[in-house]
Amino acid sequence: MKAGLFLLVALLLAGLLVACAPVATLNALAPGNTHTVTAGVAYGTGPRQQLDVYKPARAAPRGGWPVVVFFYGGSWNRGQRADYAFVGEALASRGILTLVADYRLYPQVRYPDFLRDCAAALAWGLVHAGELGGNPQRVFVMGHSAGAYNAAMLALDARWLQPTGHKPRELAGFIGLAGPYDFLPMTNPDAQPVFFHPDYPPGTQPLEHAGKAAPRSFLAAAREDSLVNPQRNTQGLATKLQSLGVPVTVKFYDRVGHMTLIAAFGAPLRWLAPALADVADFVNGPPGA
Repeated sequence: MKAGLFLLVALLLAGLLVACAPVATLNALAPGNTHTVTAGVAYGTGPRQQLDVYKPARAAPRGGWPVVVFFYGGSWNRGQRADYAFVGEALASRGILTLVADYRLYPQVRYPDFLRDCAAALAWGLVHAGELGGNPQRVFVMGHSAGAYNAAMLALDARWLQPTGHKPRELAGFIGLAGPYDFLPMTNPDAQPVFFHPDYPPGTQPLEHAGKAAPRSFLAAAREDSLVNPQRNTQGLATKLQSLGVPVTVKFYDRVGHMTLIAAFGAPLRWLAPALADVADFVNGPPGA
């Protein structure tokens, strides 16, 4: 009885945290002794072509820390890297050098210009990983929601990294959280103009680009997600990649939704789902596992 009451109260508090200034709270409660941060590093010439670097406080292993380049969500309409300091801290606390990148948003740009920004940020990470203390052979691309779409496109479709002089095969892995990978026709009114609804350009769906050369992948979602259907998108992409022989780890979490999945990376909410631990295990695991 007491355990059930405690869980109920904890869930109510979690809901309150997420509903009321969630990122400000999560960032304010993020530990400060797990990392150092270098903010506002330019990967391009525009004001939104910048990233923040989160270095683990622990000593780097031989060869350097693994590296994650992270892209946030927001229907390609909203978001800023400072809001996701709690993600940078979370990953750095697990010994992962983390780059949290901004990219241009609608209405400044539409598809595919934000992918070009993300490709430039990822290329910057590939080039500079070693000098930052990271391992250039262990660079992962990661995103949540719309950011997971961006990450998937870079990992699966070589045309975006190609102008930067890089290829998806250089990546050690792809991590997608609650990503939209097969979403046409679009129903989200915020995202519709980003993709020229109803006149969608060809080749916009990550599922179309899944191939045998895809990097090993970690795909996760809330079991119940009212914004991005987890069966169609997460399970659909996982099934396609697995059918091609690509190593895929798939996780579905209870007690979280679309937004609380990424909020569970914040120190006060990690009890909601073991997403951080699972991602860290994937990143730190042996290649091809």
